[in-house]
Amino acid sequence: KECVYLKHHYFRTDDSIRLCPRIVEGSKVTSWPPDVISISADDRILFLTKDLELIRRQVYDGLNLKMEDLEPDDLLDDINTDVMTPAWVCFDWDPERIAENAYAGLTMDGQPVIGEGMLKEGNFKAIVSGLRKGTGSSRETAPQCERWSGIRLIFARSFAPIHERNNINLGQLMGDLEQLTRLQHGEVLPLVEFTSKHDSISASILESGGLIPFTARLKEGEVEVPPIIRPSGPMTMFERLIDRKRVGGSGQIQPGDSLIAHVDSGYSHEFTSAQVHAFLKQAHGDNYEVMNPNKFAVFEDHLLYASFNPRFLPLQHKVQELRDLQNEFQKHTGVRDYSAVNGVSPGICHQVAREEFIDIGDFVQATDSHTCMGGSSNALAFGVGATEYAALIEGGLTFVSVPESIRFELTGVLPENVTAKDVMLYILANHAKNEQTLDRAMEFGGPGLASISMDERATLCNMATECSAKTGICEADDVTVAWLKQRRGGDVNLDDAVFPDPDAVYSGGIHVIDLNAIEPMVATPGNPERGIPSDPTNGRLISDLGDIDIGIAYGGSCTAGKIEDIRLYAEVCQTANLAGWKVAEGVEFFIQFGSVEVRDHAIEKGWVDLFETIGAKIIEPGCGACIGAGPGISVESEQVTVSAINRNYSGRSGPGSLYLASPLTVAASAFTGKITAYEPNMFAPI
Repeated sequence: KECVYLKHHYFRTDDSIRLCPRIVEGSKVTSWPPDVISISADDRILFLTKDLELIRRQVYDGLNLKMEDLEPDDLLDDINTDVMTPAWVCFDWDPERIAENAYAGLTMDGQPVIGEGMLKEGNFKAIVSGLRKGTGSSRETAPQCERWSGIRLIFARSFAPIHERNNINLGQLMGDLEQLTRLQHGEVLPLVEFTSKHDSISASILESGGLIPFTARLKEGEVEVPPIIRPSGPMTMFERLIDRKRVGGSGQIQPGDSLIAHVDSGYSHEFTSAQVHAFLKQAHGDNYEVMNPNKFAVFEDHLLYASFNPRFLPLQHKVQELRDLQNEFQKHTGVRDYSAVNGVSPGICHQVAREEFIDIGDFVQATDSHTCMGGSSNALAFGVGATEYAALIEGGLTFVSVPESIRFELTGVLPENVTAKDVMLYILANHAKNEQTLDRAMEFGGPGLASISMDERATLCNMATECSAKTGICEADDVTVAWLKQRRGGDVNLDDAVFPDPDAVYSGGIHVIDLNAIEPMVATPGNPERGIPSDPTNGRLISDLGDIDIGIAYGGSCTAGKIEDIRLYAEVCQTANLAGWKVAEGVEFFIQFGSVEVRDHAIEKGWVDLFETIGAKIIEPGCGACIGAGPGISVESEQVTVSAINRNYSGRSGPGSLYLASPLTVAASAFTGKITAYEPNMFAPI
């Protein structure tokens, strides 16, 4: 947006002039943010570069750099939230303690580049990185580690959407490399240069110093959110869904709009509930209440198997503290309780939520990036940080910045050895890699969608977050209705569904994907975007990959622990078993259920007996190896894993090398001992 600084406290955005809400007469002015931003010669700035030694020299040797010393491509891209705050750091739910281990996942030669407490001790005023800062998990601990280290200015070439939202909610000012260069040359920039690039509500949140102070000022009437009123016009699925939930206004919704909306339901888990509880007490006192607690839930699913990770063993007291605080939160609020019973979880939050309470047309928010999995039911669902969740569960409302949309029109039918996971690895390699999906709502529709099961649609939406998209949404059809009726009964029909208007505008374009042409895919270690297709001439993965011996084959997680996924594992195992094959020597094959419903279905079908016969190891429902907390993680850097989970960031599932693949490829590889694309007739009788 064009922005012209006018006078000390006024600025122009678009066609309106408004007073900066921070300094309205009678309002409380906090020390952050200042009216103008400057960087002096003495201010320290940490440049996160691809040359990790250069980072170390800045931290330990006092090296000071300027933007003119570097090229943009020298900056580190795709810094994921696991790098900023690995899972074990998140066990310290207090942000002050989290900051002590800021960037603990950024390692060189097996050692942290930024040692314990060093980001805080460095007295850095700003931090700088490359493209897609903050990809991966929605954990708010990532921006917290910077804020509580004293850093309030964040510069990057681009930001992942949930991470950007979390920065806004914490009052962190985000800028680009051009602004940084100007600041280092001595310019003084008005605050509005950092706020006006966002929608009006987000700008007001930043001007207030963060979401919690903004919410307090909103209740006191110090700021107003004007309704959006336009003539009717065509809208995408995201826009149609949020139009139903918005408070005030009428007519067409467009990308860039900011509005307040009702939330139908949501949930948190033991990794996040402690912070939600603490933030609510901080904002509203010990006797705070939440609206409609029966529509919200807590899950004990992420850390059930944390003791299987040797690194987590000394931290079990912290894991128990997280459980205890979640139990305290649940009892205080009365939200729905999905705690483990006798050590067995009801299942992974995203899977259980779609099984039990996400319905067509719902708006769902939860403290996990894979919340978007709920979009398979034609719902609007995406992850938020603990601060934002605390605000919405207390008031039943949330702030939404309407994203651009990108549509994937599916045609044809998937080959019998190809799955929705392969489709997403294809999209990651061909669309997400060049940022076509960044911060956009991904729509899935077209005639090919009818051939894809509800569980496979859940995979499409689940991995929208790996694309750094805002969310994923599938069109509803008879398949949707039948699946929900089986679980809900009663009146489930397409009347509640939303569809895009024929002339809806897609800023990200409309991309036709011929399902017939998709081949088995594998993503090489380090990033889900590193996908390569199979070589159909020999049934193995592309020849450039070569023969990759594996030690672990893992099937599970919210992405690959659904009924359809278990059926695919069973299909491969049945074919191999009939030919006399067993799991290859030296390979551990793990299968973990996404929920109790999935497990019970597998028992009924006889699949569990089959898995045990061929030598697979069965794990009760819950999260696990996907977050480095359960059987199936690597324990040595030399180990190679082929996994059906959603992320293969370095260190996320142990120190070894992790390749992403479909359930079919994972199961086939377990028998061959090498990463191998499945073919129905691949197992010769022994």
